[in-house]
Amino acid sequence: MLIINATVVTLGENPQVLPNHAIYIQDDLIQAIGTTQDLREQYPDVESIDASGQLVMPGNVCAHTHFYGAYARGMAIPGDAPKDFPQILERLWWPLDKALDKDSVRASALVCLVDAIKHGTTSLIDHHASPNFIEGSLDVIADAVDMAGLRAVLCYEVTDRDGMDKMHAGIAENLRFIQASSNRDRVAGTFGLHASLTLNDNALKACADAIPADTGFHIHVAEHEADEDDSLKRSGKRVVQRLDDYGIWRDKTIAAHCVHIDEAERQILQDKGVWITHQPRSNMNNGVGAADIDHLLEHGMKLCLGNDGFSNNMWAEWKTAYLLHKVVHRDPRYANGMNIAQMAWHNNARLVEQFFPNTTIGEISVGAKADIIFVDYRPFTPVTEGNLPWHLIFGFESSMVTTTICNGKMLMRDRELLILDEDHIAEQALALAPRVWEQYTRNAQDIIQS
Repeated sequence: MLIINATVVTLGENPQVLPNHAIYIQDDLIQAIGTTQDLREQYPDVESIDASGQLVMPGNVCAHTHFYGAYARGMAIPGDAPKDFPQILERLWWPLDKALDKDSVRASALVCLVDAIKHGTTSLIDHHASPNFIEGSLDVIADAVDMAGLRAVLCYEVTDRDGMDKMHAGIAENLRFIQASSNRDRVAGTFGLHASLTLNDNALKACADAIPADTGFHIHVAEHEADEDDSLKRSGKRVVQRLDDYGIWRDKTIAAHCVHIDEAERQILQDKGVWITHQPRSNMNNGVGAADIDHLLEHGMKLCLGNDGFSNNMWAEWKTAYLLHKVVHRDPRYANGMNIAQMAWHNNARLVEQFFPNTTIGEISVGAKADIIFVDYRPFTPVTEGNLPWHLIFGFESSMVTTTICNGKMLMRDRELLILDEDHIAEQALALAPRVWEQYTRNAQDIIQS
């Protein structure tokens, strides 16, 4: 494939904006970058894709999401509205994950993958839960990812809230899939944990004893004060310190949220090389507060950007992060655009590379994976390497993504999906929704009445 007449936005260590450039792709890799004229002369017989001046840039990356939450869209929660995050967990998410079976897990994944392609998000790190369909659940999601042509890192959320038998089943599913995913090209596995507040000491020890030394965890950390309060009651220690006792913190571990960690906890996470993900839309929706991302970045923390199951429009996450912290601190200097870019472009890509060794993600460079999107952005002021984040924050819209390529394969062209049948997938998901919602409602009412 030869992409011509592009305004190439390279990103990477030395970002460049290159008008009238071309990219030659062979198999799954970028093999050459040059002017349109030069590459057309070098590769005269290769199929040409005319970008017509659009921005051609790396696909977006989501560092923390939940495909299984798809059926929450438009769903009514019985009883009074949840008053805080613990009630949101008890009345929304835990009754919903118990309502999922094999078919609805597959449908949840596929609708999210359609959404990702349409929004130009080519790599995602998912955190799954379905207590009544544990064994084989990650294979179902992985098959959907393979079908979609995207790249993903998957895990199962281990918790003891449904009893120790299901806790051990979650451990087994993670271990089985980590091994099984080694045979997949675009899917990798890690080891999922829910949060300290739903993991007793026996569960944490069992997870720590089971996991290979070169594998990390993916866990929610101090999303709400309840997580810290629970940890203090259990152990007399804050969440990060309690989990540190069990060897949870490793250089491949992902700590989602970290809204309420203190300075001592931050230092432990930094010393252990842990990756942190920030999900501003979710944090606002749940009313849990805002992580001090500027402080984390000032200390060189490996801070990334996720969506926590919101739409895979990662630019919406950029915009929310940029605005949220200015309001929280009442200081427009917070959440500088370059800091958001550092999280969403550089750090997200480096995180995904942890799970795909000897792979370059998130940049247009020779030898990098051909994960590429076309953006039909027609600026009326100059776009440069120095101001690109602000063009994205104030100018880009998700509707501007016209073409999505992952691993050298075109998944969407001129806004038409080529691999997945969006109408069929939506129809199948919709047909399952009444059953899922009915079971969810029964589960939620049981909790409210108990």
